Amino acid sequence: MQRVTLMTIATECGISKYAVSRALSGKSGVSDSTRQRVLEAAERLGYQRPAQRERPVIAALFEDPAHVNSELHSQIQAGMQSEASTLGFDVRPHWLHHGERIDQLLESSDGIAAINLQDLDVVRKVRKSGKQAVYSGWLDPLDRVDTISGTDHESGSAVARHLIELGHREIAYVNGEKQLRGRRERLYGLREEIELSPGCIHYNMIWSQGETFADALDALLEEGGRPTAFFCSHDGLALTVVTEMLSRGWSIPEDVSVVGFGDYSTAREIRPPLTTVKVMGKEIGRSIVHLLANRMAGNAWPGCPIRQQIVNQFILRGTTGPCRTHARLPDRQQGLDLAASARMNERKSL
Repeated sequence: MQRVTLMTIATECGISKYAVSRALSGKSGVSDSTRQRVLEAAERLGYQRPAQRERPVIAALFEDPAHVNSELHSQIQAGMQSEASTLGFDVRPHWLHHGERIDQLLESSDGIAAINLQDLDVVRKVRKSGKQAVYSGWLDPLDRVDTISGTDHESGSAVARHLIELGHREIAYVNGEKQLRGRRERLYGLREEIELSPGCIHYNMIWSQGETFADALDALLEEGGRPTAFFCSHDGLALTVVTEMLSRGWSIPEDVSVVGFGDYSTAREIRPPLTTVKVMGKEIGRSIVHLLANRMAGNAWPGCPIRQQIVNQFILRGTTGPCRTHARLPDRQQGLDLAASARMNERKSL
């Protein structure tokens, strides 16, 4: 005779395995009618409760091949583990860039947390698994899945307002090599505020593979740009900008202001400490588990996919200050001469 499991009862009742587990253990998250239906089915099928309670498993899939978000992902994982412990889950994290197959993990899980997935083959596997899933990251427009993320667009707007209030009228957005959706959203928020502010302009600093921020800055200066503030798409790039500015003899924040994004450990270690936007990684992780638990329990509300945003936090530190005048900045030729001199000194030191 085939052994009766939680999945047997779930199939019999037409609900999830997780909902069966909650009903049998007397926990909240299922209606009284559902609980009664589960208990009756368990008795009718001859279900024998195991000596040790089964814990639902969440597979947490992380993808970040460039390791830019590794610190954020660690924070999200910590938040997931904290909430899962409270709700009685097990979380099994898996980093896709390590290259291992995920088929067995998906098969053995009860729910899936998909963090920053970019590999379309993996996305297809997650959806084909039929398991409840909550995503964190950017998806296709109107994609019918639950998503929890930070507030990228609002962050760009908040940074723009801060810099404009300090008197900055030429602001550069340091995008970098990669054209990622979150970075674009921060740029759109910045641009939106600048377009509403007469006399303000912005530059989108993008460079090709093999080039550097210094190359992009030289090109901008040569074209006549005179930015007095730089908003960087992540804290790592902000550190690059600060280093380059100091090497050219520009003072921070007296000559130029710099803002990062993420509030990672480097933001607090440099001097002056970095003004940045904090992404609430732990709260995102907790919210993913909370929403996933709701979905796995089969609750009727909300009856459609949702987009939930965890509001980022603006962190004011020492790398932003009032704009003085453009006269404080090197003119185009002086800026290029400083750049050439820095490169010559660098070559001599090698």
